[in-house]
Order: sequence, then structure tokens, then C-alpha cells
Amino acid sequence: RSPGLCAIIYYLVHGQLGWLGLTIACVVPGYAAQFLSILWFRADGRPPSCWLLVLHLLQLGLWKRYWDVLRMAAKTGSSARAEEVLMQHGDVSVLRLLEALLQTLPHLLLQAYVVVAVEPAGFVPGVSAGLSLLSLAWALVSYSRFSCLLKPGHLCPPAAAILCLLLWRTGMLGTRVLALVLFARLYSFWVFAVAGVHWLLMAFWLVAQQTDIVAQPCRWRLFNCLVGAVYIFCYVNVRPGPSKYRVAVFYAVST
Repeated sequence: RSPGLCAIIYYLVHGQLGWLGLTIACVVPGYAAQFLSILWFRADGRPPSCWLLVLHLLQLGLWKRYWDVLRMAAKTGSSARAEEVLMQHGDVSVLRLLEALLQTLPHLLLQAYVVVAVEPAGFVPGVSAGLSLLSLAWALVSYSRFSCLLKPGHLCPPAAAILCLLLWRTGMLGTRVLALVLFARLYSFWVFAVAGVHWLLMAFWLVAQQTDIVAQPCRWRLFNCLVGAVYIFCYVNVRPGPSKYRVAVFYAVST
């Protein structure tokens, strides 16, 4: 929460109400992950208490889930308990990725644009953008780690592999965000046309793959549209099985 809070305080102190409003607006989509977390608590047979609702209202619901995973892992003594810890860790990894894509990514784009096009010497927006980039990259790495642990016979990736994956995600996201921001600075609203074409291509590509992660037709279309928007910035594997060919196609189109 610190990148957004620092930027909000900075714009408030300097009286930049326009950027302040846009920064606060980036916080709102993050409540989708909090709402989904509450629904998952109910589905797990844990009716949310008033205290839990307050935590989610303050956007601290995922921190509560992290605490539950750590506490459960400390008490693990059987394979069944370890499986439960893995599932709980998977829930929080997916929710954290959703929150990062809906909240951290828009905040990163906004602060990067401020640094590049509006206030090149802005230290606080730059730091906020950098922390948001690391946060988003780590959410992707955490999701990839969980996906790896789900595969039969796969062990936890070593620290060196996770570090390399984090550096790769950070560099990939950083270059894409910088390219879009520079394009927006030079060509203004034409950036939406470029991003829109990329979005349509990725959405149609997902439809062609017949992704069956969502069964209902209406939600299936919405899912493909949302993931297509994510593919403007990074690749997220949403299908089981080997993904090297899909990754190759993605980077061939993206570059």
C-alpha cells in the first residue's frame, strides 16, 4: 500500500488535485480482489466477521490471508495439512495477482507517465512507480511459483530461479510500460488505438485456443477479454499443460 499512499500524500501536499484524483481512482479496482476474498471465505465455511469485513474494507484482507497461511504452515504436521496450506497459498497468490493487475498496474502506468511526461524530476512519483513495478512483478512470480507447485512431482523452485524469474518479469514489464508511456507522450491518445488492437488480437487468440477455465459462455467471453487486456503487458498462463509454444507465439506477436 505504500506506493499509492506516498503518491497520494505527495499530490495532496503539492495541490495537484488532478493527479491526486487519478491516483485515488486507481485504488478502487483493487476492491474486486477484496470482495472475491470475502466470497471465498464464505465458500470455505468461514462466515466473515465484522473485523474481517473491516480488514477487507481497508484493503488488508489479503494480508490476513498471508497471516493465516504462515500460521497454518507453522502447525503443519501431515501431508493432508500440507495440501491445505498449498491450496490456501494458491488462493492468496491468485487474489494478489488479481489485485496487482487491477490496482497496481494502473497505478504504475499513471506514475510512470507523470515521471516521463509531466514531472521528470518528481522523486516521489518515480519511487512509487518503481515500487509498483516490483510489486506487480512479484505477484506474477508468486503465481508462477504456485502453478509450478501444482504440477505432480515438482518441488519448490530454488531461490536463484525465483530471483531470475523476478528480474525477467521486472524487465519485461518495465520495458513495456516505458514503451507505452513514451508513445503516449509523443502521440497522445493514439496509444489507446495501439493498445486496443493488441487487446483484440490477444482476445481472439484466447478464443481460438478454446480456453475452458470458465464454463458459462457469458463469463467465458468476459474472461477472454480481461486476459486479453492483461496480455498487453505480460503473459499469464491460464491453461494446463506445456506453455512454451503459446509463450513463443505471444512474444512473436508482441515484439
